[in-house]
Amino acid sequence: MRVVVTGGAGFLGSHLCRKLLDRGDEVIAIDNLITGAMRNIDDLMGRKEFTFQHSDVSNFVHVSGGVDAVMHLASPASPADFERIPIQILKVGSRGTQHALGLAKDKNARFFLASTSEVYGDPLVHPQPETYWGNVNPIGPRGVYDEAKRFAEAITMAYHRYHGVEVRIVRIFNTYGPGMRPDDGRAVSNFLVQAMHGKPITVYGDGSQSRSFTYVDDEIRGFLALLDGNETGPINIGNDVEYTILELARLAIEVTGSSSEIVYEPRPVDDPTQRKPDLTLARSLLGWEPVTQLREGLERTAAYFKTVL
Repeated sequence: MRVVVTGGAGFLGSHLCRKLLDRGDEVIAIDNLITGAMRNIDDLMGRKEFTFQHSDVSNFVHVSGGVDAVMHLASPASPADFERIPIQILKVGSRGTQHALGLAKDKNARFFLASTSEVYGDPLVHPQPETYWGNVNPIGPRGVYDEAKRFAEAITMAYHRYHGVEVRIVRIFNTYGPGMRPDDGRAVSNFLVQAMHGKPITVYGDGSQSRSFTYVDDEIRGFLALLDGNETGPINIGNDVEYTILELARLAIEVTGSSSEIVYEPRPVDDPTQRKPDLTLARSLLGWEPVTQLREGLERTAAYFKTVL
């Protein structure tokens, strides 16, 4: 296939480009590098099946020639970005998604939307099935990302129903692994970097809030299963093994051999109490499930951070 990947120089986007190329697809990666980085795709630049376009999908999308699939991953996704670049997040979720959908419509291509578990907000249902509509604060600091993705899902289904565009929607749960920005503000990167530097591990609240953490290789494998299958979605792709934030902090100390202490700070506004996917659809419809254990994934991620810090 000839596949366009928006956000192709980002954490997930670069891994996706690599897997598509490895299986024989041609890839056109588009990124404005606001959170993506060329180092993520340096190893791909010499491959004849790979093309990089430095542009912003929030403004315009153009690709010459035929396209079989448009995979829309472009969006800052880290809590640190919500306050730093809120308008850009809203624009790429709204205008960027519409432009990417327009490209898919024009090329008669399949459209793949990378949505998020953040559409569930601070969930009142646990674990979260795809039928759950969520509990989101639209005017809170996280709302810029939550509502951008909820809008993106809505316009994707509108293009599907009104224009007949073939679409796929994935809801991504906390994903980590090599290629993460060390300073992206997520729990995994924060804890590992602090532990590796011997600094105190900063836990917000009492650490009892829970998350499920998906290793990037598992996540990308789920993307491709959805892309290649016949299900529109949305479908949760994540890990349904749940850890408290305090357990994650202690594990980060263990895998790095750190002597860091754990310190506690006030919990951020609208920080979800718990988050875990119901994977019934992923298992039954896609034949997919996560296989990488958290300790193994953290060890691989820490080894990557050693090369970039």
